[in-house]
Amino acid sequence: MKIFEGKSPAERNKIIAAIVLGAMALIALTYTFGGMFFGSKKPSVSVNVSATPTPKISTANGDTQNSSLPSQEEENFLYTTTPVVYNPSSFYAPDAGRNIFAFYEPPPPTPYVTPDVVIKPPTPEPTPVPTPIPPLLVGFVTPQNVFSGSKTFRLEVNGDKFTPDSVILFNGSELPTTYISSQKLVADIPSNLIGDAGDRFIMVRTPDGRLYSNQVSLTVQAPPTPKFQYIGMIARKRYNNDTAYFQEEGKQTPISARLNDVVNGRFRLVSISAAETIFEDVNLGFRHRLALYRPEPGQNTSSNNPSSPNLNSPNGIPRRGENNLYNPNPSVPVYIPPQGEIPGIPGGIPRYNPTPQQQPPPPKKDDNDEDDDGDN
Repeated sequence: MKIFEGKSPAERNKIIAAIVLGAMALIALTYTFGGMFFGSKKPSVSVNVSATPTPKISTANGDTQNSSLPSQEEENFLYTTTPVVYNPSSFYAPDAGRNIFAFYEPPPPTPYVTPDVVIKPPTPEPTPVPTPIPPLLVGFVTPQNVFSGSKTFRLEVNGDKFTPDSVILFNGSELPTTYISSQKLVADIPSNLIGDAGDRFIMVRTPDGRLYSNQVSLTVQAPPTPKFQYIGMIARKRYNNDTAYFQEEGKQTPISARLNDVVNGRFRLVSISAAETIFEDVNLGFRHRLALYRPEPGQNTSSNNPSSPNLNSPNGIPRRGENNLYNPNPSVPVYIPPQGEIPGIPGGIPRYNPTPQQQPPPPKKDDNDEDDDGDN
């Protein structure tokens, strides 16, 4: 064969295997799909199944006709002619009470009825009862203002219709009253009733309370106090020549004063010591003690220190950013003497600290010298 010419044995075997495989494929396709193209029919296979053992029809009733199964036509006739028996009582279901397939229609709205407006009559206001006019009348008092801490003073109450048994009430306290006339009463006010500043109310009434007067006020003012601070002193041999230094509010340099000097035209210096000074008000007679200002250890007393004392601040406590008594103008530096240094005196100079002088003992009296003329 020409297809095998020039081929090796291995190639020949491959060609033969290919031809054989192709022929087998054609035979399989022809066997599978040959009936479709050539009209051949597949062989039919019938299987007979029988029960073992074979069932037998029971004829116990002797009626073989009823025991046979109905035909298909009988079954169809039975299904189409059997009536449907429906008994609602055998099924529990609540009645809807309406047609559930109909749309809901809301009931008609209830007509709005305007409520009756009840107008209450206005409540009549009670007629104001006029304040009865006091039977007694107080016009004014003398004096009309005093300073707290003052001594006992005499109070004159001037008015009208006073009776001999009328008494003066000072802030609710009855005072021994002297009847001068129907227009004047006098009473002494003790100092303990004006110890604090504020208003005091004065009125006149009789002991039985049937006659009374209107109220008037007496103003009790706080006495003026020194507006400077005790910062140091220069002690000398004689106590009446000591000099005290004070820092006055609003001034940059301190002021000096000796005993009996009047400072600010009102306060007389009556005592100087290393711990305090005492001033007496020349007008009112009040005495004021000024203790020596002692900064805390390590405290900066410069003008820009917020902890420096400030007389403009309450309780001597300064406020940041405000002027203080040492330097009203913070932009200008002011020399502040260190603690214990006396203004105007260098710190290296020793200071004289006087000691209490003792009185010399009185001379012994000579018993022989009766006339005590000093002669021996």
